[in-house]
Amino acid sequence: MLGLLLSPLLSWAQPPELRQFLLQRTPEALYLNARLALTPHGAVQDALVKGVPLYFVWEASVYRERWYWTDKRVTTQRRVLRLAYQPLTRLWRVSVSTDGAGASGGAGLQYALHQNHDTLEEALAGVGHVARWRLADARQLDGGDEHYVVFDFRLDLTLLPRPFQIGLGSQAEWTMALEQEMRVPNAATPEPPVEARAGAEPRAPETGADAAEPPGR
Repeated sequence: MLGLLLSPLLSWAQPPELRQFLLQRTPEALYLNARLALTPHGAVQDALVKGVPLYFVWEASVYRERWYWTDKRVTTQRRVLRLAYQPLTRLWRVSVSTDGAGASGGAGLQYALHQNHDTLEEALAGVGHVARWRLADARQLDGGDEHYVVFDFRLDLTLLPRPFQIGLGSQAEWTMALEQEMRVPNAATPEPPVEARAGAEPRAPETGADAAEPPGR
């Protein structure tokens, strides 16, 4: 496995491809549903295969527009996903944490959820997908003001062990980041019955085979 030959298609760094980005505002809260396609550079994949855990950060901030001052940040939500290969079981493990980064980097995080995957492709699909991520409570969006969300996804090298960070910041192949902005719907949409949404998730309007073009602010 350590001698895996990398495909030429994976030898060039590519930013995450946004496949789905949908804000869902209900009478209770504001949720984000998103799906990214991740294509790591050969050096990144090689590090993963050799057992180096990598940390991917989802971060979303809700802002209230103010004509008389700078826009106010209402709330910020953050989650960290740790992706690591386990040679003994030959499985890929994705661990999810909603804590802030600890003083000891990624090793200081507390993880609440773990999922195992048979292949790296399946694990990357898990890292690049979030469903009904609660960004703000309904009361935080009251007042009739306009709101928008600034979303950021990145491979966070600062969470790696410090010796491993040396020199990586200057290597473009280790840059995997995406930023997106979208307006919050002005009106809430009632939740469908539990039976109707069980096993299904909201999807953005499709303009192609399976891609959605999210509107800007």
